[in-house]
Amino acid sequence: SISANFDAFGFYGLLFAMFSIVCLGSSVWGHHMFTVGLDVKTAVFFSSVTMIIGVPTGIKVFTWLYMLLNSSVNVSDPVLWWVVSFI
Repeated sequence: SISANFDAFGFYGLLFAMFSIVCLGSSVWGHHMFTVGLDVKTAVFFSSVTMIIGVPTGIKVFTWLYMLLNSSVNVSDPVLWWVVSFI
């Protein structure tokens, strides 16, 4: 069973997060339209999607950190410090 071996911070978790960010990101643009006088239902929809997109973004960031912690990276490597400061 795929669900028994599903790790939220593994390859499939990152793949799901990236796909979700692409799908949700295509409908998030409306939260920039606050000056045009959107009706309440539309504003609530765009605000909700904007908050929901934080979940796959968090999965993506924690997957990067999980990958760094479980790899054999030398602590004195300058690339590691650049990546950690970027995240």
